Amino acid sequence: MKQIQLKICGMKYSENIQAIAELQPDYLGFIFWENSKRRFDLEEIPHFDSKIKKLGVFVDSSMNEITARKNQFDLNVIQLHGNETAAFCAKLKEQNVEVIKAFSISNDFNFNVLKQYISCVDYFLFDTKGRLPGGNGITFDWKILGDYSFQTPYLLSGGIGTTELDAIKIFLETEAGKNCIAIDVNSRFELKSGYKNENKLRKFKKIKYQQIICKICLLNIGSMV
Repeated sequence: MKQIQLKICGMKYSENIQAIAELQPDYLGFIFWENSKRRFDLEEIPHFDSKIKKLGVFVDSSMNEITARKNQFDLNVIQLHGNETAAFCAKLKEQNVEVIKAFSISNDFNFNVLKQYISCVDYFLFDTKGRLPGGNGITFDWKILGDYSFQTPYLLSGGIGTTELDAIKIFLETEAGKNCIAIDVNSRFELKSGYKNENKLRKFKKIKYQQIICKICLLNIGSMV
């Protein structure tokens, strides 16, 4: 049975990180883009269950910077949200981390550009094209993903909140949703930038989210910035 994972991104505050980790998402995301209002700037990530993967989000950062952050915070996953090349992704893969390459989706997006990345990333992430690299708080038309013809799994992102739950359930049962392995949430679950609403997330996961789990047998939360 298909298992959809949950990614909660844009974590910033120590006590909030620990509280949200208690909800046992599959990924917790930390943004290292200097222009993000959710930029993670603590000296260390608070301890939480090692089953939860620590994910770092970068936008056109150098390999040295990514490597330094990876080593400093013991990151399991690197999400690239800029104009990183396939060669850059392949080099990063040599560091024994999972690599996610994010793409901003518009109505005229050409999925052929993904072909060069197939062999050098673990997953794609599809987010809404907007003013920022991510975290714009709006969804895109998921029907566009019907044009995605590759087998590389992907995370679905972009303005996902509780009002999208019925649509998510329907989408995951479509041909376009067959390679979706996680739902990514962020801004729609915030009390302020980088501070997640624990009660809203708990309710989302325990009640509505569980409906998706039972239906598809599962759901990741934010993209970024």
